[in-house]
Amino acid sequence: MATEKTKHEGRVKIGHYILGDTLGVGTFGKVKVGQHELTKHQVAVKILNRQKIRSLDVVGKIRREIQNLKLFRHPHIIKLYQVISTPTDIFMVMEYVSGGELFDYICKNGKLDEKESRRLFQQIISAVDYCHRHMVVHRDLKPENVLLDAHMNAKIADFGLSNMMSDGEFLRTSCGSPNYAAPEVISGRLYAGPEVDIWSSGVILYALLCGTLPFDDDHVPTLFKKICDGIFFTPQYLNPSVISLLKHMLQVDPMKRATIKEIREDEWFKQDLPKYLFPEDPSYSNNMIDDEALKEVCEKFECTEEEVLACIYSRNHQDPLAVAYHLIIDNRRIMSEAKDFYLASSPPDSFLDDQHLTSSGATVAGVIKPHPERVPFLVAETPPRPRHTLDELNPQKSKHQGVRRAKWHLGIRSQSRPNDIMSEVCRAMKQLDYEWKVVNPYYLRVRRKNPITGMQTKMSLQLYQVDSRTYLLDFRSIDDDMLETKSGTATPLRSGSVGNYRTTIKNDVDGADVPATSSTVHPTKAAEGSLASSLTSSIDSTGGGDNASVPRPGSHTIEFFEMCANLIKLLAR
Repeated sequence: MATEKTKHEGRVKIGHYILGDTLGVGTFGKVKVGQHELTKHQVAVKILNRQKIRSLDVVGKIRREIQNLKLFRHPHIIKLYQVISTPTDIFMVMEYVSGGELFDYICKNGKLDEKESRRLFQQIISAVDYCHRHMVVHRDLKPENVLLDAHMNAKIADFGLSNMMSDGEFLRTSCGSPNYAAPEVISGRLYAGPEVDIWSSGVILYALLCGTLPFDDDHVPTLFKKICDGIFFTPQYLNPSVISLLKHMLQVDPMKRATIKEIREDEWFKQDLPKYLFPEDPSYSNNMIDDEALKEVCEKFECTEEEVLACIYSRNHQDPLAVAYHLIIDNRRIMSEAKDFYLASSPPDSFLDDQHLTSSGATVAGVIKPHPERVPFLVAETPPRPRHTLDELNPQKSKHQGVRRAKWHLGIRSQSRPNDIMSEVCRAMKQLDYEWKVVNPYYLRVRRKNPITGMQTKMSLQLYQVDSRTYLLDFRSIDDDMLETKSGTATPLRSGSVGNYRTTIKNDVDGADVPATSSTVHPTKAAEGSLASSLTSSIDSTGGGDNASVPRPGSHTIEFFEMCANLIKLLAR
């Protein structure tokens, strides 16, 4: 997309965004309100001057903030939609919230009532838990870095001081604001990371309930002594239950300090706790396609659904179509929709992209999913990347955990390239006269018509990655045209365009249990004579000739296994 500044009718335009009033001025530049020229939705544009960044030696700080915000998709963390880079400036296009800082709100209105304090605290803890599960410690949590939207919902911002964690790694940098910093931070001792965010969250909870800080003094050495002693005043009007939680979170000894798990199990915290903050299945919501938003993007950009879906499936959220799609969703949602759509869930793997400052377009790609019946190992990488998640970051938890035993599965394991695997699968299905629908490059819905009974037998094929070198082609039966979500997949329920594949494959039939790691694989560029020519065989699940409405005989399972056997036999040649 364009990255040049253009003036139109007295307004400054950056890419698709028309800049408006200045929201604030910081050390590195300004924050302006912006409007997407096509969707008309408001954003906040953080303008960072490259020369100032270099002169103040904060390149690493800015890089961390961009890296972490690109990673996250959480209802209570400020979203970064796009980074536009020019020779002189960096433009961070972010979620716009109109309520200002929590700090200013408390200064203006004083302490909040217990119920409202708990509601905001629950949102903050959900966001902190999300960060920790994805190996990021904020390290500078304070009311100034908690923003409020129009509905008085908390949004954590400013990830400039945050650090990526490797499992078992300790941090030493003293950072953050003194009033909110944990004793081990101001004293320069080693700390694992999550516990310092717990301390800061406890200070924020105290500020919500009391309108003041638990540790405060104009004389910095005295302030540090108060923090290291861990003694603070508790007003009489505070609920004994919340006092107990505060004391647990503000423990000087980090080993005795509350963990996220213990906070979530606290009776005071659990009161009126919305389910969306800690979803049981955090993978589903990020994979659903919003049809209305999809249609609106197509109308605004005059493009096809396939083009938009290709950008979404590629998980390149820097692409203008993907940016517009997420803008529409974020701005259209209301409170009730937020609980159903934007769950506090894991981010797409694409946010782990190394291109932190890019304005290039998207590459059409598919996503190979980790096998859902496997638990990934926690692997320390250099530099550390948040490719795996921590459950509760409980220091008492066993460091070495075995892989959960998987269920038996029907499928083919192969060490060939994923594109080659899918190419051979399509060739084999064409020989067998199967019909299929491409949902994404690594997920197909297949059907076969029995020449005698005329009944349709359906199944789905999903390619999973089970370790760094091995892939599993999984077979699942589809009876009565049921949704794949009921059979355990979390693939978006839409058909998308695919690239073409090469033709070699090496496979074997196996069912071994191997830990999975997620990976993003990009299809090769289109080439003549491959899968694109097979798309004429693809189907729509509701197309004519589908006899799903006719009751199926008891032989459906046998026919499913027969389909699998024929395909496996042909692939094994």
